[in-house]
Amino acid sequence: MSRVKIAAATPASMGYRMPAEWEPHEATWLAWPHNQEDWPGKFGPIPWIIAEIIRHISSAEMVHLLVQNNKEKREAKIILEKSQVNLSKVQFHVLPTDRIWTRDSGPHFIKNDSLSRANIGIVGWQFNAWAKYSDYHRDEKLPRYVAEFLDVPYREPHVPDRHGRLKRMVLEGGSIDVNGAGCLMTTEECLLSRVQQRNPGVAKNQIEKTLCEYLGVKKILWLVKGIAGDDTHGHIDDTARFVGTRTIAICREHNKRDANHRRLEENYRRLKRMSDQNGRALEIIELPMPAPVIFAGQRLPASYANFYICNAGVLVPVFNDPADAKALNVLEDCFKRRKIIPIYCRDLVWGLGTLHCMTQQQPA
Repeated sequence: MSRVKIAAATPASMGYRMPAEWEPHEATWLAWPHNQEDWPGKFGPIPWIIAEIIRHISSAEMVHLLVQNNKEKREAKIILEKSQVNLSKVQFHVLPTDRIWTRDSGPHFIKNDSLSRANIGIVGWQFNAWAKYSDYHRDEKLPRYVAEFLDVPYREPHVPDRHGRLKRMVLEGGSIDVNGAGCLMTTEECLLSRVQQRNPGVAKNQIEKTLCEYLGVKKILWLVKGIAGDDTHGHIDDTARFVGTRTIAICREHNKRDANHRRLEENYRRLKRMSDQNGRALEIIELPMPAPVIFAGQRLPASYANFYICNAGVLVPVFNDPADAKALNVLEDCFKRRKIIPIYCRDLVWGLGTLHCMTQQQPA
């Protein structure tokens, strides 16, 4: 894309940017699992998996945990205590949600490094359950709630459609990844496709302009598609991730008979031709894919790219697969100064998401 002219009075014009995930966190926002329809017939282990995730994250940063009501708060506390979670590092919020995927429904934090006060702001995109489900009206309230709780500036981006009508722009956190220095990565399948269309009638250049103005990025890297089994229709956080300002770990599937082979090869070829926001060549690192994870006849979006970078280390989904060890070694090389923490996710992914999907970082 060409350089975007940033309009006045937008977050980017005032010096705000979306930090990279590896920058220091103040906290992580999560929601306690409650919607058993997301894990039909397999909900039992899910709260215990979430407790294990919270145990690791809360060892080095605060956890803000959303619960449906006080009864669920009491139940969650029992599981967390049994899981050796330090409850002094967990702040509960009674805020009903539809699902737990705060990466997509939650706020996008932006930061202004030149300000000594109020240097954190929140961008509240419209959430519509991936343009697929009808139950999202509780989830969509989350960004404004967080902004009011933290008492920080809050902005809702609006975009014009082809008729000039303004409407809130739809965007999920899992559909983008940033390097904190001016680059944003996404897929055409998610943001431009007419399937599960997020922003009907809104042109590509308008989407780019709004991302630049509200997240402080200067260049958009457009990959083609996400992975097979992804009900979000193309989220980047199962496909390719920044692991440094010029380094990207991208999934590849070398089995030509696998549904992921062609789409991931096309992403890889396209990314090899791209450069960063300053025109410098990117370093591309290959991340393997696990063998297809299939449950009840359905292929699930199992991917090592759905890792979460927190203060305590890098939480990596594993699937009891021979490729687990290789993926962990690749990410260990990428994050030499961070602890790599494997989290068993073969049950969790039945909910069609794993570690990155359920977390939203609040920068320090």
